[in-house]
Amino acid sequence: MSGHSKWASIKHKKGKLDAQRGKIFTKLIREITVAARAGGGDADKNPRLRTAIATARAANMPADNIKKAVQKGTGELPGVTYEEVTYEAYGPGGVAMLIQAMTDNKNRAVAEVRHILSRHNGNMGESGCVGWMFEKQGFIQVEAEGVDEDSLMEMALDAGATDVRREETTFDIYTEPVDLEKVRSIVEKKGLVISSAEPAMIPQSTVKLDEKQAGQMLKLMEALEDHDDVQKVYANFDIDDELIQKLSE
Repeated sequence: MSGHSKWASIKHKKGKLDAQRGKIFTKLIREITVAARAGGGDADKNPRLRTAIATARAANMPADNIKKAVQKGTGELPGVTYEEVTYEAYGPGGVAMLIQAMTDNKNRAVAEVRHILSRHNGNMGESGCVGWMFEKQGFIQVEAEGVDEDSLMEMALDAGATDVRREETTFDIYTEPVDLEKVRSIVEKKGLVISSAEPAMIPQSTVKLDEKQAGQMLKLMEALEDHDDVQKVYANFDIDDELIQKLSE
């Protein structure tokens, strides 16, 4: 299982989604604003905005917050202009990392991200050093409780998913990027609980970490995601499930 799925499962276990809801809202608002600025405020004609709004609704963001974020993106309301930037880096054990950020000050952001990496046994890489290891896919995570695996797999594959994987507490559904919204909509209409639905950079190979490296890696992931400018962090680490359980306690 990729670091993306592992990390999503770890956050789920540790209750991070609820504990950091305010920070999650901040990141979602930035994504909605940038999506609206780049492709317009009509979600029906802007797939990126449509996905961002669906993700915000799944996180129980108030409709008024979503509306204001769109209006800031279209210029109807004043707002900060954010630039998108992706950093390529290495984590503990040689783990490949893609760090996606939105910032109003690129010089500050790169300095702070580099500092976080260095404090957790990682380092910034050159542009292009690890990006080739990742492939953009649609990623949908569904709560597994009460869900029949065969029925979900048949439905998802019929809807256009490329793969469905059973994890400890979730089903992870993968799609082509253009099919993400279609598959998400069909899954949602079936009444299943979606904990995440987003474009994601999925690693094509993984690096196995021992206990020390795994502890460092998880602390690095938390520190990066806690930074206001960092939107998403993708990594190709692999950690045994027993070790994840130990580190999550």
